[in-house]
Amino acid sequence: MLCGNLRVYHGALFTNATCARHSLGLSMRILKSDSWLNYRRTMASGNAANEKKPLKKRAVAGSFLFKVPGGDEKQAQVALFRRSGKVSTYQHKLAPISGSVEKDDANPLATALREINEETGLTLSSLELLRVGKPYTFVDESIGREWTINPFGWRLKDKTEGGKGEEGITIDWEHEGYGWFNPLDVNESDEFGGVPKLVNSLRRVWPEYDLGVKAGRHLTTGLQRLRNDHESGARQLAEVAVSTLKNLIAELDSDVIDDTWWANVRMAAWHICKARESMGAAITSAIVKALDRVDTILTQDLSPPEKISQMVKALEDQLGQRRSSTERIRSTFVNYLRQHVTQTTEPRKTLSVLTLSSSSTISACLLQAAVDLGVSLDLRILESRPLYEGVTMASKLLEMENESTDMAVTIYTDASAALAASAVDIVVLGADRISSSGDVSNKIGSLPAVLSQRHTAPDAGVVILSETEKIATPGAVEEHPMEENDPMELIQTWKGNVKGADIIEDSLNDTESKSTPVKKVHVKNTYFEWVPAQFVHAYVTDEGLWSVEDITKRSNWVGEQVDRFFKEL
Repeated sequence: MLCGNLRVYHGALFTNATCARHSLGLSMRILKSDSWLNYRRTMASGNAANEKKPLKKRAVAGSFLFKVPGGDEKQAQVALFRRSGKVSTYQHKLAPISGSVEKDDANPLATALREINEETGLTLSSLELLRVGKPYTFVDESIGREWTINPFGWRLKDKTEGGKGEEGITIDWEHEGYGWFNPLDVNESDEFGGVPKLVNSLRRVWPEYDLGVKAGRHLTTGLQRLRNDHESGARQLAEVAVSTLKNLIAELDSDVIDDTWWANVRMAAWHICKARESMGAAITSAIVKALDRVDTILTQDLSPPEKISQMVKALEDQLGQRRSSTERIRSTFVNYLRQHVTQTTEPRKTLSVLTLSSSSTISACLLQAAVDLGVSLDLRILESRPLYEGVTMASKLLEMENESTDMAVTIYTDASAALAASAVDIVVLGADRISSSGDVSNKIGSLPAVLSQRHTAPDAGVVILSETEKIATPGAVEEHPMEENDPMELIQTWKGNVKGADIIEDSLNDTESKSTPVKKVHVKNTYFEWVPAQFVHAYVTDEGLWSVEDITKRSNWVGEQVDRFFKEL
């Protein structure tokens, strides 16, 4: 018998009493069999769309080529290359020369040189490394990439310098053309047409972009001087570095001093530290001390113009204190000689000293020692090729000599270091860098002089005269960059004086002009070398007589300050 009040659900017949119960059960079965499956498919496809593919991480070297008319970097122009339609990313966009850092590349700099050669045909003989930018990372979601950019700036050498100039640029399939731009005109607009973060990469090799015209010119001039001055020592260059920072701060826009202003100052300071890495210890120490002074004033409740004025004054005070460092070293040096060298059983009438290169600190210390100790100075100086700084030092000493100084100067060739070291009382060296373990980087020829002394005058001591600011950040000697300079400096001294010098020059130019050179001859012009700490008897500094432990402690402090000011840039 059928119940009353019949209902039909999806073609099924139910009574009123069983309607709700049966309809619910049947509906659930229908959902599971049909609609539910469709719902699950929709949700699954939605989740798949929301799951992001992992980003492809790629490290690249980006090289900006600059031409510098008349050697004036304030007139520099930068080359940007328009990427072709055949490349996989950023087609038809303006960009620097770029390429991935491969696992076989020694470092990003090696990548940069390889890519420049592949994409323009230029070799190292046509280039000079102008700037090394601070690496950074960014994500481009549109192509699923995380890029780590290692920016470099290169100066294009003209034909008078042995390079090929602009005529040597031959683009490959990766580009469809290139153009020269004022660096300050490069921008991120669609109309300009650059790759993503083009300005960020450029400003990391050309921080003048953010400093304004006047402050930017101070930085440009300062960096150029630091890089090209091969006569001044590390102490003088550190003074140039602080002066450069002071001058650009004085010219910066003082309307607003905020985080952006401070970041721009620190980026400029970072480039000052990197301008001459072989002298980088002294420059970096001086700069982080300067930044510490600036940072103290930055937090004070002063108007922006007052802050600028106080910052400039603080850096002027720092420069003034630095200029008295020679006097403090001189006093410590004389006391050391009195206690360890001249105080013997018989009064010493002559002090025999071996040194090399040119150092105003060493000159002042030696002259003062001769007067204060009442001894005759037998000074032996190695000529210090290729720029003959030892000859320059000898001439300055003779000019400074007065009636109270009894001094005889003998100049030796670098190759006769053993002869010059014979029976000396002391070897006096300067320092361009001191490692955290006490090893000393100084003018090439320093190590042969010390080794010669150990053989010909084993009782003599090796004394280092140095400001403490020349102590480098922590790291092994191998981690410090070596400065390899233009072979032409050597070749120029041979030309007209050495038989066959023209053959060497022709062979060198011929091999370096080829894209894949196989050199028949190498000419090495290294400026500095390391004297191990085990050969050093004393470190005479502007803060007194220091030990290796003192040096290590100061090195750690400098490293902490470098991280403090530059790590987050």
